[in-house]
Amino acid sequence: MLLNVPMYVAIIFVAIVILSLYLFARSTKNENIVLYVCSAWVVLQAVIANSGFYLNTSTLPPHFALAVAPALLAIIILFVTKGGKRFIDNIDLRAITLLSIVRIPVELVLYLLFVNKAIPQLMTFAGRNFDIISGITATIIYFVCFKGNNVINKKLLLLWNIIALALLLTIVINALLSAPFRFQQFAFDQPNIAILYFPYVWLPSFVVMIVLFSHLVSIRRLITNKNLQSPPMAYNLNKRIKQL
Repeated sequence: MLLNVPMYVAIIFVAIVILSLYLFARSTKNENIVLYVCSAWVVLQAVIANSGFYLNTSTLPPHFALAVAPALLAIIILFVTKGGKRFIDNIDLRAITLLSIVRIPVELVLYLLFVNKAIPQLMTFAGRNFDIISGITATIIYFVCFKGNNVINKKLLLLWNIIALALLLTIVINALLSAPFRFQQFAFDQPNIAILYFPYVWLPSFVVMIVLFSHLVSIRRLITNKNLQSPPMAYNLNKRIKQL
């Protein structure tokens, strides 16, 4: 764990990860299975990060590849297999859209990490990171593009997902090129070291992956017109809102 970063920052981030896991699992048909699989993955990443394995950044590829490569491979498998496509087509588009709201507190944590010299400024909204826009607009897009279980503004939803995906990929590339790997290009005075430690390793290994997956799912479904009506067994946010 990063000793120079206050404990409350780590606590906030852990809460964000738990919220992300909850929202993602509730958007799927197989909620319990998703919870178990994702929980096992984040626990594994916590163990690996705590062992110091990711701190060896001199290899090529770096040890850090183990934090992201398996998740990327899992996403590819879901998109190319019949079972994976069935899983994708039963995800609630409304809930997966609202998943992006976690990007707001994530950006606040990134800023706190920058203040405590664990990441460079370019990874924050004060630098090159505009990903917070996706989080702020997610709720607006939800209310504009959905009515009941149906998508009522397909073009706007598709455009938002493409732009949000571009913003995500932009900060991911900047973050990787700012990390102290052999291919580092930016932020030599203050490299991106936070992702090498628990719990912040969960940002690239889990939070970024499910947000990436959410956009890919939405874009595929909207382009193919596949099951745009949310399945009744998926998480119904409208009912939850009415209960509040």
